[in-house]
Parts: sequence; C-alpha cells; structure tokens
Amino acid sequence: MPSALSVDLRERVVAAVEEGASRRQAAKRFGVSPTSAIRWYESFAQEGRIAPKPMGGDQRSQTIEAQADLIVSTYEAKPEIFLTELQEKLAEHGLWVGRSSLSRFFKRHGITRKKTPATRPSRIGRT
Repeated sequence: MPSALSVDLRERVVAAVEEGASRRQAAKRFGVSPTSAIRWYESFAQEGRIAPKPMGGDQRSQTIEAQADLIVSTYEAKPEIFLTELQEKLAEHGLWVGRSSLSRFFKRHGITRKKTPATRPSRIGRT
C-alpha cells in the first residue's frame, strides 16, 4: 500500500497556489501529479486540512459500536439466535450490518456464542 506524501510537500504546493500559481503549475514545479495538487488545495480550502487522512485500519466499527446496546440486548433476548437472524432483527431497527461485522463485534466484546445442549447438533458431527 503506498504511503502518503509528506505534509511539508503538501504545504509547499498549497502555498504556491495561494501565492498565485495554478494548481497544475504548482504540481509541475514540485513534481507531483496535477490531481494530487488539486485535491490537496481543495481539502485545504474547504476543510483547512493539509495533512493526509488516516490510511487503512478499521473504518466501520464505530457505526456498530455506537449501537452496541441494541446488538447486545437483541442477542441476550435470544442467545441461540443465528447471526443471519440477528442481522435481520437489527435491520428491523434500522441497523444494517454484515454477518462478519457482527462476528467481529462479538469477538471484540468477548461474547462467545457457544452451542447449548438445547441446540441441535450438526449433521457433520454425528457418527
């Protein structure tokens, strides 16, 4: 994965544009693509931000964590619920999450979803 270019370079490109150079001229002068210069200046003009946004990592768990109480209460109401069923119940409340996201949520919170004696054994486990 490529890394972001330095903040110093970004500052110099933005400063050149602020001093009157076009974005394409500034890009050529500092050896960056015109698209990068345009994006850097736009983010500076709109948000006042020169530094790059964070790259990689978890981008979606914040949405799920904000609804942790709903997820846990729905799960605790019926602990033997399958992830697909839990996904459907949460969708009824307006929370659209994937099964793998739910699985990672339970792992982060240390909730194990072990089968109980009341749960039918799988056909594979039978001899």
